[in-house]
Amino acid sequence: MSREKAFEKLTTESRKRSADTFSGFHPVINMLYFVAVIGFSMFFNHPVCLAMSLICAITYSIYINGQKAVRFTLIYLLPMLIMAALLNPAFNHQGGTILAYLPSGNPLTLESILYGISAAVMLITVISWFSCFNVVMTSDKFVYLFGQIIPALSLILAMALRFVPRFQAQIKVISNAQKCVGRDVSNGNLFQKMKHGIKILSIMVTWALENAIESADSMKGRGYGLPGRTAFSIFRFDRRDGYALAYILVCAAIVISGNFTGAYHFRYFPTIKGEWTGTALIIFAVYFALCVYPLIINVKEDLVWKDLIRRRAE
Repeated sequence: MSREKAFEKLTTESRKRSADTFSGFHPVINMLYFVAVIGFSMFFNHPVCLAMSLICAITYSIYINGQKAVRFTLIYLLPMLIMAALLNPAFNHQGGTILAYLPSGNPLTLESILYGISAAVMLITVISWFSCFNVVMTSDKFVYLFGQIIPALSLILAMALRFVPRFQAQIKVISNAQKCVGRDVSNGNLFQKMKHGIKILSIMVTWALENAIESADSMKGRGYGLPGRTAFSIFRFDRRDGYALAYILVCAAIVISGNFTGAYHFRYFPTIKGEWTGTALIIFAVYFALCVYPLIINVKEDLVWKDLIRRRAE
């Protein structure tokens, strides 16, 4: 095997094994970042802010979820964007720029169309950020962050987040096993398919109840709820986390200060008007730097890793 092929094979295998670098940061950093970007995406309706946040959210989602994120974007988010953008001008007729009149006699205005698009972009941006949040913020991070403050709620959230993927994996196992004996939902007529589906659901409910009993016994055996009980944690706040914390706090402070300087002032009604000052451009650049931060970390780590693999192949 030539060096080029060996390098390509090593790079491909290492890329498959490598995880999201930003997920390896301290849970406080991950939580603080997502609280900032999701909060800003929900409250800033300036088109520049919406566009930057949308691009970064979808790009990051594709980076950590791969083809699954692409399918989710094309199958769900894109139709949702189009539907929300079309529904708003059908019910909202405000605005001074009249483009046409609907059959009902109500005006179709440019402002209502643009406002509908901005609202739809805000919606899918928040959904995209939450899809990244679900990957990065695992159940053990939730327990670590909120286990001492709200132990019962943190446990419920951790078990709920853990239950969904386990439920999906287990139902696939049961369906495949039933398919081998000809009792899957794809076998037989309509009545038989319903009967097979109910059978699979009954097996799933039994498995879930047994799993709940086992989890309760395991927690009791490990002393859950006893006073003075300590918890093991693998998370350590190091220098890298300190730099990330300073970066996020500085960027968030500058972005929040832009709200007081009027940088995000943009109105859709009665006419479209926004601010495009030099200060606003600087704040927009900082906001983009905040949104793109996980991608910068991951791309930098990928370049370093590829360089190490290249040196090893040589």
